[in-house]
Amino acid sequence: MAVIPNLKPATLLAHGGRRPEDDGGDVSPPIHPSTNYARGEDYGLIKAETSYSRDANPAYPPVENLLARLEGGADAMLLASGMAAVAAVIQALRPGDHIVAQKVMYWGVRAWLTGFCADWGLDLDLIDTADPAALAGAVKPGRTKLVWIETPCNPTWDLADIAAAAGIAHGAGAYLAVDSTVATPVHTRPIEHGADIVMHSATKSLNGHGDAVAGVLVTAKADDFWDRVRANRALGGAVLGPFETWLLHRGLRSLHLRVERASANALAIARHFEGHAKLASVLYPGLEKHPGHDIARKQMQGGFGSMLSFCVKGGAAEAMTVAGRCQLVVRATSLGGTESLIEHRASTEGGNTPVPANLLRLAIGIEDAGDLIADLEQALAGI
Repeated sequence: MAVIPNLKPATLLAHGGRRPEDDGGDVSPPIHPSTNYARGEDYGLIKAETSYSRDANPAYPPVENLLARLEGGADAMLLASGMAAVAAVIQALRPGDHIVAQKVMYWGVRAWLTGFCADWGLDLDLIDTADPAALAGAVKPGRTKLVWIETPCNPTWDLADIAAAAGIAHGAGAYLAVDSTVATPVHTRPIEHGADIVMHSATKSLNGHGDAVAGVLVTAKADDFWDRVRANRALGGAVLGPFETWLLHRGLRSLHLRVERASANALAIARHFEGHAKLASVLYPGLEKHPGHDIARKQMQGGFGSMLSFCVKGGAAEAMTVAGRCQLVVRATSLGGTESLIEHRASTEGGNTPVPANLLRLAIGIEDAGDLIADLEQALAGI
């Protein structure tokens, strides 16, 4: 859709970053299930740059171009999952390289990262990346090759200053990678703040319907490191299936509306329950008392995301009681869908979790905010 310049993100998304003419007139993007592609008599590819779907499927470029354009990046790639996207980046490093990552982040990444780095011979330090001084003290100029941050981070929704982290990483000769799954490109575009690579678990808000597992990487520049990441996708087989690609493309077309509505709902819920007699705290970056609020205002536009957490007065038993009493909010683990979810995060993460036992993570959907507030009120009334 490059022939129409300067489109706003909402318009670009609504059209899926394409025109019907791009695919022979299909208004809805077509699905390309073939795994291989024929060559002509001269043995040249009939479909340019497409010979085998593990390297490139014809459904990929429209989605990848759309995501690169949304993030302001030079290139993007789809992968089989968010974890596959993380792995493709980390595996592009060399044994002996040093990584700095944050201590509190999505537990699956933290668990995989600590184990893989030990096996792969990578040096890993986990710190509080919301503290620029701690980050500056952790990097090792010449040895640190990657700084990995998640902002807002799961499940406390603390904010890392992307611009500050980029300055520190680049000063040490390292790349800055940002997990922007929660913010989405509707609210934050990390490359604009100096990030080198942006990762999304596209399973979440980008797809938005809870029916496709996918990952996305976007790069600020297509350099040698990016080439290694791309090779990891192809040679490691971490590719997205054609149907999942279509589902992701379908979901992206409503991303702007969904994220705006869910974020507005989350803010309304956070404000309603702030100071609630049954809650020790409400964690949401849109609240003025949240320690990362000023950073959120600086690097998030149009909202503060759909994720928040309640710290219930008491412990695990009280928190589990609240979750169990919810009638509308679904007890499940994910985020970014049309329906609201609640989970007892410490139970999900298991042993060695840094998450407080009284914390409930809420992934807010696009329902009526009043209905959600009423359900949470009646659930809290049971403790």
